[in-house]
Amino acid sequence: MVFAEVESASSGDEGGEPHIMLILEGFNESAEVRALIASLPEVHGNNITRESTSERFLLIMDRYQEQPHLLDPHLEWMVNMMLDLVKSEKSMLVHLSFKFLYIVSKVRGYKIFMQLLPHEVSDIQSVLDLLSRQDPKDPEVWETRYILLLWLSMTCLIPFDLSRLDGHLDLDVAQAREPTMDRILAIAKSYLTVSDKSRDAASVLVSKFMTRPDVKQKRLGDFLDWCLTTISQTDDQSGEGIIVLDGTLHSLASLFKHGKRDDFLQYAPMVLQCLEQKHLSESSYAMLRKLGVKLIQRLALTFLKSRLAKWRYQRGSRSLVVNLAVSEATTDVEAVTPDVGTQDQEDYDIPEEVENVIEQLLVGLKDKATIVRWSAAKGIGRVTGRLPKELADEVVVSVLSCLSSQEMDNAWHGGCLALAELGRRGLLLPSRLKEVVPLVVKALTYDKKRGKCSTGSNVRDAACYVCWAFARAYEPSELKPFVNQIASALLITALFDQNIICRRAASAAFQENVGRQGTFPHGIDILTAADYHAVGNLNNCYLTISFYIASLSEYTKPIIDHLVAMKVKHWDAVIRTLATKALHNLTPQAPDYMASTVLPKLLSVAMGTDPYSADLDCIDLYSVDLHITSLHSRHGAILACAEITHALHKLATQNNRSTVDYISSVCVDGLKSIHQRLFDKKHYRGCDGKLLRPAVCALIEKMCLSKMPFKGDPVITGWQCMIDDTLNSHDLMSSKDAVVLALAALCEENYRTETGQADSKMQEVLVSRYIAGLNSPAVLSRCGSAMALGCLPRFMICGKLQQILKGLLQSCKESQKQANLTEARSYVVRAIAQVCLTAGVQASGSPDSVVCVENVAGVYAALLDCMDDYTIDHRGDVGAWVREAAMSSLLDVSLLVASDAPELLSPDVVRRMMCSLAQQAAEKTNRYRAHAGTVLLCLLHSTEPAVLHIPHREELLSIFPVEKTASLNWKDPSQAFPYITQLLRLPQYQYHIVLGLTVSVGGITESTMQSSSKSLFDHLKGIQQNAAALGQFADTLLSIFRDHLRNDRVSIPFLKMLDQMLANSCFEIFTTQENHQFCLDMLALCCKEIRKSTDFHKLKPCIAVFCGLIQFPGNVRKTILQQLLLLLCHHFPKIRKTTASNMYEMLLIYDDIIETEVLDDTMTLLCDTNWDSEDTDMVRSQRNQLCDWFGINRPKVIAKSSVH
Repeated sequence: MVFAEVESASSGDEGGEPHIMLILEGFNESAEVRALIASLPEVHGNNITRESTSERFLLIMDRYQEQPHLLDPHLEWMVNMMLDLVKSEKSMLVHLSFKFLYIVSKVRGYKIFMQLLPHEVSDIQSVLDLLSRQDPKDPEVWETRYILLLWLSMTCLIPFDLSRLDGHLDLDVAQAREPTMDRILAIAKSYLTVSDKSRDAASVLVSKFMTRPDVKQKRLGDFLDWCLTTISQTDDQSGEGIIVLDGTLHSLASLFKHGKRDDFLQYAPMVLQCLEQKHLSESSYAMLRKLGVKLIQRLALTFLKSRLAKWRYQRGSRSLVVNLAVSEATTDVEAVTPDVGTQDQEDYDIPEEVENVIEQLLVGLKDKATIVRWSAAKGIGRVTGRLPKELADEVVVSVLSCLSSQEMDNAWHGGCLALAELGRRGLLLPSRLKEVVPLVVKALTYDKKRGKCSTGSNVRDAACYVCWAFARAYEPSELKPFVNQIASALLITALFDQNIICRRAASAAFQENVGRQGTFPHGIDILTAADYHAVGNLNNCYLTISFYIASLSEYTKPIIDHLVAMKVKHWDAVIRTLATKALHNLTPQAPDYMASTVLPKLLSVAMGTDPYSADLDCIDLYSVDLHITSLHSRHGAILACAEITHALHKLATQNNRSTVDYISSVCVDGLKSIHQRLFDKKHYRGCDGKLLRPAVCALIEKMCLSKMPFKGDPVITGWQCMIDDTLNSHDLMSSKDAVVLALAALCEENYRTETGQADSKMQEVLVSRYIAGLNSPAVLSRCGSAMALGCLPRFMICGKLQQILKGLLQSCKESQKQANLTEARSYVVRAIAQVCLTAGVQASGSPDSVVCVENVAGVYAALLDCMDDYTIDHRGDVGAWVREAAMSSLLDVSLLVASDAPELLSPDVVRRMMCSLAQQAAEKTNRYRAHAGTVLLCLLHSTEPAVLHIPHREELLSIFPVEKTASLNWKDPSQAFPYITQLLRLPQYQYHIVLGLTVSVGGITESTMQSSSKSLFDHLKGIQQNAAALGQFADTLLSIFRDHLRNDRVSIPFLKMLDQMLANSCFEIFTTQENHQFCLDMLALCCKEIRKSTDFHKLKPCIAVFCGLIQFPGNVRKTILQQLLLLLCHHFPKIRKTTASNMYEMLLIYDDIIETEVLDDTMTLLCDTNWDSEDTDMVRSQRNQLCDWFGINRPKVIAKSSVH
């Protein structure tokens, strides 16, 4: 696509910052590049230095890909320095020099680069000799062959007959030498069939070499015969055949491009016939089809006389400065007719072959590959430029036929490219613009749904190219009748296209028209607001830029009409939603038009009465695509009706008027009947409900906010039923935000009495209904009821707070027992906080109306209990949903209480809360660790209000200063854990921090495990010589293990963490005392943990811990060895083998636990015995031998007593 080449932002992130290309002013690295080239003789022998030098040179040169002309003043000395190195006899240095030369040619382009290569007569032989020594199949040094072929191409331009060079050769009488001409031709043929980039250079060589006067006289016919034979006999389905055809076709295309017409005219029919017989257009390889199109257009140009069409349109002035000056003077520059006095004024017959070529080019415009369509479009432009006016007009008509509703997107894209080429060359006469412009405008909004995505972005991009080309091709007077059409269409694409590339292409085309034409209304002002980078953000386009541009009267209605006609029914729900929000913003620009024209039209679509919708309520079931389209249209129309009505209400409020003063009674009735219409047609069922339920909820919200005169109307009952049904339906998750807002707005507008109190009847009904829903066996019903209670306004809660909190707290407690209700519990936790925030806090208030001393304890108890929810099911750690909700709720409630009634915050509650948050901040999951850390810092750094009774506040503030933690990324383990482990110094936090670190250090995520263990061991290293601190830490470890015995979530990672601690000698100070109590207690707990366990994941780290505890001296070693020797006869072979392996490593480290005389025998037995053998008797005998050597009593097998 044409404008896609300027895309510089990530297409996957619409809202991200665009990447701005750096504009360079010169070749700033000249000295460094000179030094790099000069260092090649020193660095080429070492692989590391050679690679680093090459990468640095490549990095520097790649910076100039967008501005290669900056290299021009420096190219000569760069090329000369590298060519001097080529003369070296060192093969590696030669190849490295050619690699550097290739990098330069890639950046600057081979056409400019090859002009700098020396082309003296003496160079031909040296280049030929170098080429003859190359292996065409060597993939490592293809750059060498590529540059040598380009160099040979330049040497072929010497103005001497090549046969003269053969006369000066010192020939060996006994050996005939091949003529230079034949050598070059043989090299060219051989490299046309290679698979690397040298094939392209060989095509360049052919175009230069075969067009020499002496060569074309002697070898042109033979070469063309060879090419045609190769094409005919090569299989285009094999990989090797495709490569051969690629090189051959490319060389022929280059020949017919650079050769003289008189020389090649006699061969053109044969080549064309060969191509027709080959049927390249049917090839599955896009490059072959592209080269076929490229070649046949060159053949057509050969058939036609080289002349400038006298009938073409030519713009008088193409200077941008002159155009702007003319625009300011409001005058036009007359179009200039080219001087055709030297042209052939007589018409001549067009060969039949040309018609065949044009037909193939028109077919190429519809090809499935973009490169083929692009080549065909350029061919149409080139060939049409040499045709008589009548035939050229027929070509234009054929191109326009590509832009019909019956054609696919490929034809539309190719047609747009061809129109741009015709217009750019002056071959699309102004008389045709009245037919072309409407088609181009239609192409600017071309979008066709295909499955779950759409096609047409390439068509819209090409249509932008057409507009860009027209701006440069025509006088302002010619385009003046179409200015409003083109300007509006380009702005609509620039603002509302889903594809960022198309938006930027439209912006660039609009800018070109403003500069070249000077007739676009408010052009400069619009470009300031909607430039290339501004249109990169889709939300910004819909909600900000469109509002400004729509304030300009010329564009108001076109923008609104496009949103209503195209974007409100778009297949993408995000686009539909943005379109409705944009309509909301644009309503003040044209309120009467919105109310009288747009709203009735949208209502007809929403209710299925619009004529163009083909009776949306009567769609056949088999018409799936049509049904989905109608569903999208109805969804967008309902949202748009809601947004426009709300915008009209805001406008009416500003003018002290009523909403119904803007909206007709028919529209009011229509808005009221949407829900009933959908309910009667059963559109809330199935997949329709997933879209229409949230849309109708949004409609209810906006109707209530707009204070529509529906209070007391039966429709309110219908709306309430729909909301309640949605709260209990399977569509709840897709509608949850909308249904909550709708219920809150409905209560606020319709269930409040004139005195500001709640309608007692509705209050009792709703509160009782939703509290009963908290006990439903259906998860979604519990979720919906919790959300409903959480969104009730204050007047609905007043007098019912105690009842509501009791239901929520009871549901939260009961759902903890069932894993399948975990999701519902998370919503209940959020609802508790929302109810508290809505009711407010008053220490001595009534528990039925506000959070007070009587009910605050129950709220905190429930939330703190939820911080320990670690429920796991087939979905994983689903308890994390509850913990996350509890953290957010604790933050909200605590800040509220601290602000209005700080005396309600007891020290014990604050301590439990801060310790729980610290524990979560030390755990393994990045998302929840980050959330816990953020909440912790919010509570700590809060000053208005300040949270009282935080343990170790001063120490925490020194660890987490505001200025440093502002940039702390809690999701990055390497940043988070160095801060968290500092809390280990604080006694009240130590237990919870170690508990959190246990699952991180003993986890399976490598990055988390490494960062957490490093931070933990750094702390332990700091207290290793402090017996009191280390003893306190050891007691904490024992407490954690004791509290979570047989809890695999904690015990398994705990054993892994303990193994790492023992391996790192973290308790070395304890090993100076025999039978240290820490070792005794830990050993006892480990034995309890694995008793009767068959879990390998638990036994494996426990075996490692046993081997680590052996470092503690005393009688405890015998107990440890007893456990290990028992495990050597475990009924799981894998456990026996793991135990033996660990014991072998243990003896390598601690050789003092066994007598020296039997140490070698013991290690040999552990190493050589097949411990995973099924021969248990053999295993037991070997184990018993080890018992004897270790001095341990042999275990006795206890026979199971039979039960009679």
